[in-house]
Amino acid sequence: MNLLDRLLDLAVAIQQIPAPTFYEGRRAGFVRSRFEADGLQDVSLDQDNNVFARLAGVGASAGAPLVVSAHLDTVFPSGTDLSLHRDPGRVTGPGIGDNALGVAALSGLVWALEERRLRLPADLWLVANVGEEGLGDLRGMKAVLERFEEAPRAYLVLEGLALGQVYHRGLGVRRYRISVHTSGGHSWIDYGQPSAVHELTGLAARLTGMKVPSKPRTTLNVGKISGGTSVNTIAAEAELELDLRSENWETLEDVAKQVEQISSLAIKPGVEVVVRVIGERPAGELPEEHALVQTAMACLREVGLEPRLNIGSTDANLPLSRGLPAVTVGLTTGSGAHTVHEYIQTEPLAKGLEQVVRLVRRAWD
Repeated sequence: MNLLDRLLDLAVAIQQIPAPTFYEGRRAGFVRSRFEADGLQDVSLDQDNNVFARLAGVGASAGAPLVVSAHLDTVFPSGTDLSLHRDPGRVTGPGIGDNALGVAALSGLVWALEERRLRLPADLWLVANVGEEGLGDLRGMKAVLERFEEAPRAYLVLEGLALGQVYHRGLGVRRYRISVHTSGGHSWIDYGQPSAVHELTGLAARLTGMKVPSKPRTTLNVGKISGGTSVNTIAAEAELELDLRSENWETLEDVAKQVEQISSLAIKPGVEVVVRVIGERPAGELPEEHALVQTAMACLREVGLEPRLNIGSTDANLPLSRGLPAVTVGLTTGSGAHTVHEYIQTEPLAKGLEQVVRLVRRAWD
């Protein structure tokens, strides 16, 4: 079996293990076993289920290490049907590209280096981390940075999709949970008393009616809303979750202040409104002319792809926000991320893995 077939088989095996954010343990245990089978050194699993492993370099005592990571978690809740279909040129299944393939590529990178008998000038640390999706708030990458801090030569983040793109800018994100509380009551007997659902939906309408800047691009999304007890009950509680994003951190903070102000105006007798930040992803940027960005682009051109610089919300946000060199790159193309119809295309994977191998080899240049 050739290397790419092995890589796809490993991605499928990883995809079949449920890994909702905060519940990545089973998948982490599998990856740890895989790292041990690959003969890597210092394989460990921390208290948060981040998996670490080291491929020793020939000059480990003299050079700064390189950290290559991929997130373990998926957006799909427990109980999601993870049925997978393999067709010519395509593999379809929830989470196969985001990010089972990225995690599998950590081992695929080791196999490729061994197959070519390539030794790196310093240690290569491989990390399968938790908490990248949803409300994970990048907690896995926070643990990675706490461990390595400024020591690494660079941080390279792998995603299964987005081949051809180099994410060198981290998109600022702030997330809120806004809850409304009232005394509630009976829909007929207590009619006229404030309903948490009515108040919250009115507030949601005012929030979504806000004008947000198009430059720098800024977005606002109510992604989840819940509350109430029954159809004939005046709701005593209701809540929504709000996602704010912007290319510019100052703009994000301005919009966030507006959200908080509008929410505070919804407070009135009998109506309590609680606004809580439930997630924050700091913005950051590596200049286009930085050696890491230029090398990542060159590696894509060398495999016949025209690179595109991009901004996104990935694990690279954290090192970028601290002024550390980091980029996120993809392994192949596909579509349907975050849906049960997600798929990857298998033919581009050869180029995707090759660009990663080249980027890792040249990280110390």
